Amino acid sequence: MAEQATTPARRPAQGRPRREGAPSEPKQFEELVINIDRVARVVKGGRRFRFKALVVVGDRKNKVGVGVAKGADVQAAIAKATDVAKKNMVAIAIKGDTIPHDVEVKFSGARVLLKPAAPGTGIIAGGVIRQIIGVTGIRNMLSKSLGSTNKVNIAYATIEALTGLVPQEEWLNAPKKKAAKKEEK
Repeated sequence: MAEQATTPARRPAQGRPRREGAPSEPKQFEELVINIDRVARVVKGGRRFRFKALVVVGDRKNKVGVGVAKGADVQAAIAKATDVAKKNMVAIAIKGDTIPHDVEVKFSGARVLLKPAAPGTGIIAGGVIRQIIGVTGIRNMLSKSLGSTNKVNIAYATIEALTGLVPQEEWLNAPKKKAAKKEEK
């Protein structure tokens, strides 16, 4: 009885319940917000503002995806863009800790050049390309962003370039298409 009097009485929790016993499961994918823009729609009474988020999702092995979405607030835009990125994930070809060959892709106004690099080089890339490569399993690579500086177009060009990579096993044993076309003529 005396113990109860000395301890302060606990008041019941008000508001949201606390998540003390919630199991913390490891995340399957790493999510990274690349860019958030405020966009406006002009209506009769003025401007209505929304937010556009560019998010990249990867598993640090060989899968990566990019998503762009708009929402009424920043959190909603990020959540929507993350869902879009998870739905649009692609598997990429990796040789050791680099890419198997050079690739250059043009998407809209953005051109992206990716080159394999020797071990110990690291990721030589700027801005958006570095962030996208960072969530993949690639550790050594050279890149250059040419043309447009639009972050969304650079992101999509990078994903297209990574998708266009062919594993070394396939391009060594690939059938020769040019020789087949010449034989038909």
